[in-house]
Amino acid sequence: MNITQPEIRTVNVIRYVTPLREGGSLPALVEADDEFLYVLKFRGAGQGAKALIAELIAGEIARTLGFKVPEIVFAQLDASFGRTEGDEEIQDLLRASEGLNLGLHYLSGSITFNALVNPVDAMLASQIVWFDSLVMNVDRTPRNTNMLIWHKELWLIDHGASFYFHHAWQDVEQQALRPFTHVKDHVLLPLATKLETVDTLFKSMLDAERIRSIVSLIPDEWLIEDSPFESLTEHRQAYRHFLETRISHTEVFIKEAQNARKALV
Repeated sequence: MNITQPEIRTVNVIRYVTPLREGGSLPALVEADDEFLYVLKFRGAGQGAKALIAELIAGEIARTLGFKVPEIVFAQLDASFGRTEGDEEIQDLLRASEGLNLGLHYLSGSITFNALVNPVDAMLASQIVWFDSLVMNVDRTPRNTNMLIWHKELWLIDHGASFYFHHAWQDVEQQALRPFTHVKDHVLLPLATKLETVDTLFKSMLDAERIRSIVSLIPDEWLIEDSPFESLTEHRQAYRHFLETRISHTEVFIKEAQNARKALV
């Protein structure tokens, strides 16, 4: 199969609009030199570049699988950008985030998904549960769905808490074969009755070449930060190996999700 390399644009941040303090990573709404607004995820926030890597990989996997995900861009933050910021906490964050950050196109006018108000069919629910189980996304709970309704369509956002194992990088092989136990808290789990059908389709869409093309998008400067690996190549290979192994053994997280759903219903 001929895989088209995903394209990620790079923009320059020109204006800090407002902090979005509901996010654990202290994101902000910013304006870029392309005149669009973005939700900016800072590399200088608590979880550092790893949260940006998770956002990038999970977001582009979601896009590959056909989900609606805001455009992801690399956002360049100039060294002088934070000098006029009056809030000391924000100024410190800006200074710690000089260089390349990550932005998500701002969905102006969107509303937060509400499971009681916004209907989701069994197929879409199963697709989202499958995806979140693959990337180990712990942030799709009733309390914090990280889904938006925009122009009457469902959009997935905020995947920085995925791949939580990469904060320690202990035994990638074992991590790849672990059930996703947090699935029991997934907001759409009660509706996810078609996981096996979804599995056949999604596994065919995520072959090794596609995974390689997505992982290759990670900027070198993000991989250098707090890395336990001897080379950038080895670091990228670890992400590829995790994903390829997990995709080859999806029955592990499918069974976990099915058992968790039975316990609920």
